[in-house]
Amino acid sequence: MDFEKPDPMTLALDAARLAGNRNEVPVGAVIVHHPSGRILAKVGNETVQRNDATAHAEILAIRAAGRMLGTQRLSECDLYVTLEPCAMCAAAISFARIRRLYYGVVDAKGGAVESGHRFFTQPTCHHGPEVYGGIREEDSATLLREFFRRKRV
Repeated sequence: MDFEKPDPMTLALDAARLAGNRNEVPVGAVIVHHPSGRILAKVGNETVQRNDATAHAEILAIRAAGRMLGTQRLSECDLYVTLEPCAMCAAAISFARIRRLYYGVVDAKGGAVESGHRFFTQPTCHHGPEVYGGIREEDSATLLREFFRRKRV
């Protein structure tokens, strides 16, 4: 029997849903090792759980993938995240030398890839990944909308 591997953005959305169920902002991230296709990390936000403002899904995924590979450089890795990364996460993506970034929905208020100061286009940025936005955009947007709608009730 031949089973298909789940697509990485589906896994990121699953991680985002789990984060939302834990009362975290529903953002999920997955890191895939490009040559092997191996999933190195699948995590959601944990800022509330850890009482740590830096525990964004992207940061946690980068840390986990670095531990798995035994290196700080993730140049053979692709990151899938449900929300456009903020400035902190964009810097971590750059420092980790992520190969490609795929994200779901634009974050007009807090994003730093296509929105805000566009971190990867700055002259002080040493590495910018290939960037692909709008991946499963509506699914990502719906998770966020529903989460914040429930918060306002």
